[in-house]
Amino acid sequence: MPSCGSTVFVLALFCLFTVYSRPTGVHLRNMESFIRAVQQVEDSNPGLSPLALVRALRRTAGHDDVMTIHFLGASYNLSDSEVLEKAILNATSFSFFDKAIHHIVTDHGEERGVILAPDGTTVALAPLLLGIESGLKAKMEGTQAVGIFALTLGRPLGLSFLSLQDIPPSLRLGPNGCWDSVEHPKVFKLSHPATLATDAIINGGMDGIILGMHLSSSPAPKQPGALSEILKGYYSFTLHERQGLDAVTTHVSPKRREISRSLLESLDLQSQVMETLALVWKLEKTEWIAQDSGVGKAVKDGLLVFVQKYWDCPQIIPRCQWGAKAYKSPAIPLSLPLQFLYVHHTYEPSSPCLSFPKCSRDMRAMQRFHQEDRGWNDIGYSFVVGSDGYIYEGRGWNLLGKHTRGHNGVGYGVSVIGNYTATLPSRYAMDLLRHQLVRCAVNGGGLAANFTIQGHRQVVNYTTCPGDAFFSEIRGWEHFKE
Repeated sequence: MPSCGSTVFVLALFCLFTVYSRPTGVHLRNMESFIRAVQQVEDSNPGLSPLALVRALRRTAGHDDVMTIHFLGASYNLSDSEVLEKAILNATSFSFFDKAIHHIVTDHGEERGVILAPDGTTVALAPLLLGIESGLKAKMEGTQAVGIFALTLGRPLGLSFLSLQDIPPSLRLGPNGCWDSVEHPKVFKLSHPATLATDAIINGGMDGIILGMHLSSSPAPKQPGALSEILKGYYSFTLHERQGLDAVTTHVSPKRREISRSLLESLDLQSQVMETLALVWKLEKTEWIAQDSGVGKAVKDGLLVFVQKYWDCPQIIPRCQWGAKAYKSPAIPLSLPLQFLYVHHTYEPSSPCLSFPKCSRDMRAMQRFHQEDRGWNDIGYSFVVGSDGYIYEGRGWNLLGKHTRGHNGVGYGVSVIGNYTATLPSRYAMDLLRHQLVRCAVNGGGLAANFTIQGHRQVVNYTTCPGDAFFSEIRGWEHFKE
């Protein structure tokens, strides 16, 4: 039998169907499975360029709409030298890729075309791949990545703002959701009715911009690596035990909010979204929509929400994602805004958690200890900070916690996983708490603007929490009071 390295059209079809008939677990909707499927195509077709492959994936998902063609060209305009790409398109149109990439939200709130990333966040593949394709095309042509914002974020944001003008701006973006299983993810259900810019769409758009702009701006002689390697570098990584994200100098997914902000904040986003909408209407011959006098205000109001929700606020991993058990009894609501933020360390677990699986296990262990050993209603903390780049939801913004005896009703209790008696958390983890979480709390009405930060030990006599080293650090923070 001839090898799967052959580029003959019929043989390529045979090879690809053979690859996808193997029990490789690609039906799980996670990034590892997607990368593995991409790598199988690459391995069976040596010399296949990442640009040819990502175009083939676009064709598979049926994403040749007029605006995408305007910026990237039609995926089916194949030359004689691209026969292999045609084979990939035909083969995978009946395979995993079609279901993995094509984005849709069902009437029952299931979001498809999204996958679970190793960091615990959910990413829509369509905007991610459009951003990568835009960057690869610009790299190969020696030009700038024209249209990358419009294709990845501008279009979904603009259309979402306009489609929901009759509801409050805060509800025109999102929502997030949860998987049926983080170990074997197959179904992703949204927590609220969908907009045209769900959290997964926005995550995918940010990632597409980051990777696309990085690919297009890499040094001229350097050729882009395989698509699977591009994805692995961004989503699959190992953090240093003590330094965590402090030691990471490359682009990785937990930093998507700060990196995308650094790339886009200097732009006039209002103009960018308005120009994107104008192009959509022109290409679709619906310019009459531009006559709506409320368009500009809808975009302006929506962008304010986008900046606050996705740039000012940190990504918070919801309870259902880390596997929280239900409250033992009805929760008590807080009266907002609160005046205090109490800083803790967990002490046990004593080591920083550096990955979504490890942080999730730590969260479940603490909830089990608080509920079963101490007899509490739930995990005591309002929020918990991991060293993986994320904050984990405990009792959240609106519900009374059990973290600082005698003061639970007047402040949030936020703990950093680890024992910080002699050492400090990573700088990145501390900044998540010190800057991003408190800014999000104040802007969202959870904390008063003149709030006070205190260590647990300042208001409860019998504890040294949050550890000597960490307490010495927070004494220099804004809003700290002796």
